[in-house]
Formats: sequence, structure tokens, C-alpha cells
Amino acid sequence: MKARRHYFACTMKKASQYTIRGVSARTDGMLREMAGERGVSLNTLALSLLDAAAGADDAARHHDLDALAGAWVADAACDQALRAFDRIERGLWK
Repeated sequence: MKARRHYFACTMKKASQYTIRGVSARTDGMLREMAGERGVSLNTLALSLLDAAAGADDAARHHDLDALAGAWVADAACDQALRAFDRIERGLWK
């Protein structure tokens, strides 16, 4: 049983590590400020930004209307315009 557990432990893919050199002082400051505003570590922010830039984040995978859910704003003029669609023209349904 021990051998099997060690086999799976050794074959599991580990997370990659990157070293980024040459980050400008301005970019460093902006990233640190963003991390502070979001209340996350610099590493968490960098991973999030890398995922988004590579298209590997959740937002990049969804191409539907989820962002609009719950975003309806009451608008009397819009409601009035949409009422025309509720009218049934009996002559067209013969």
C-alpha cells in the first residue's frame, strides 16, 4: 500500500514556479498598490493577472450572459416600448 501512495504522490503535477526579472519600479509600485487595494498578496495578484492574460481564468472561459444576471434596472420608457410585444394581432393567427 505504501508503494502505491508514493507512486501517486510522485506522478501528481506540481505547480510551476517563475522568476520574473527586470520589473520596473513603476510596475512594481502599481502591482503592490493593486494587491493592497484587493487585500491579497503580491503572488496571488500576479497569478490572477497571469491567468487573465493567458485566458485561463474563469471569466475567459464563459462567453454567455452571466454578467448581465441581476443587472436589470427598472425603466418606465423601456417597459412602455416592450408592451407592444404583449399585444396579439388576432388576424395573423388564423
